[in-house]
Amino acid sequence: MAYLAPSILAADFTKLPQQIRAVELGNADFIHCDIMDGQFVPNITFGPLIISAVKKITKLPLDVHLMINNPENMISKFAEAGANIITVHQENNLHLDRVIQQIKEHNVKAGISINPATAIETILPIIHNVDLVLIMSVNPGFGGQTFIDYTLEKIKFLDNLKKQNNFNYLIEVDGGITKENIKKVKDAGCNIIVTGTAIFKNEDITVATVELKNLLLD
Repeated sequence: MAYLAPSILAADFTKLPQQIRAVELGNADFIHCDIMDGQFVPNITFGPLIISAVKKITKLPLDVHLMINNPENMISKFAEAGANIITVHQENNLHLDRVIQQIKEHNVKAGISINPATAIETILPIIHNVDLVLIMSVNPGFGGQTFIDYTLEKIKFLDNLKKQNNFNYLIEVDGGITKENIKKVKDAGCNIIVTGTAIFKNEDITVATVELKNLLLD
């Protein structure tokens, strides 16, 4: 079994309380929040104020993915806003150990993310110290992209590495997840699957959530 984390990047923010309630009714496990600054990735989304608002709407854990430059300047604000997991990127962190430690000092689970073309080897020195590894299966910045198949090999590698070394990190995947490919992502060893468009762009969000959850139970 794997967990499902609907990404509110694809939600209608004029109906956010209702749409979050809809995924709750579908037994979603997390709410995934994509934070983009228009610099590290070519899009701007939202910040701690929205995280704080979402925290008041739901009791589901908030999985906050920081796609921003200088994330160390914002860790405390997102932690105070209610993040349960904060994930930062390998690609733009010169002092990754320090940032991971900073997240943990706020009693928040710490994650590390890599883009599709970034080698797994770049995070091996710190992987024992994180709670979550997020594999981007699209190039980050926008929802609705197509899943990049070669990222499956990264999931399998991380799953084998975890088993061989008794590591405890969760493997998360985000990008291009649909009903057609969600099972192969889970079977590769993924623990948390993020999807936005496949849930929030449906007429019945609860039904879409249930359908995806059922595929993760097989």
